Amino acid sequence: MLKIYEVENKKLINTDIIKKRSWIDLINPTSEEINAVVENTQIDKEIFIKLLDEEELPRIEKRNEETVIILDTPYLADNNYKHKYKTNPLGIIISEKGYIITVSLKEQPFLDYFKDNEIEDFKTKEKTNFIFQIFIMVAGIYQKELIGINEYIDSKEKVLLKSTNNKELVNLLNVEKTLVYFITSLKANEIALEKIAKGTIIEITKENEELLEDALIETKQAIETASIYREILSSMTDTYATIISNNLNDVMKFLAGITIVFSIPTMVASFIGMNVPLGSIGDSPFSFILIILFSVLLSLIIAYILKRKNML
Repeated sequence: MLKIYEVENKKLINTDIIKKRSWIDLINPTSEEINAVVENTQIDKEIFIKLLDEEELPRIEKRNEETVIILDTPYLADNNYKHKYKTNPLGIIISEKGYIITVSLKEQPFLDYFKDNEIEDFKTKEKTNFIFQIFIMVAGIYQKELIGINEYIDSKEKVLLKSTNNKELVNLLNVEKTLVYFITSLKANEIALEKIAKGTIIEITKENEELLEDALIETKQAIETASIYREILSSMTDTYATIISNNLNDVMKFLAGITIVFSIPTMVASFIGMNVPLGSIGDSPFSFILIILFSVLLSLIIAYILKRKNML
């Protein structure tokens, strides 16, 4: 998908014509769309091909008249799991010819804040501000998802205390994998930001310094939060794996104890059912009731003994 935006009367509007100082947004573009952008901007097609690689790592580099910035953004990898996320590269091309181009395999919903004119005084010519605002928003997305992950972890604590199956534990392992993706991507984003902060590739003015500082702070906070949650979750999964095992052992112990208790009446009935004389008990009209009472009494005594020994 190809979308083109330009500023008119201090507002961002959608247009069909690629002009200088316009913002070109490419979302999983077709070959025809890439060729159209290349033809109008004279930017090397190889850059677009690389930015559409899912394995592309966050970085910043200078190529001819273009500065290429890549950062990782999170996306929900599996709808069957609420917090199973992966990360996806978002490329930003800043051309000295006056173009800003964003390239991504997946749609980036946070860019709608720019498109819907919710960012005050947004100007496509202020490219450095645009870059730092994107970094701040991406860090905010990570933090928002981390809050959701923390709430999810808290909600599963009581469930896991009584659980005897691995379903909830598997869900937590998926969350832990998500945190690994988050930490790795955020650290790579931080490295890219720190490289920008040196001012050797992109010129940074005093007006940009505050946004750069905010972007670094937000990214570092997201890294710290994700690291803390990962440590908590790692400890929790180990602990609850043991708890689940103990819960299962308790169930097996209870079933074994109940089996012993209920086997008593069967044993009594088996012995008495043999072709042997029972004396006065066999001649009594209450013999059946007496045998039942004896079986119940013996079962209760065995159950009491097992309970005293914590085996039931």
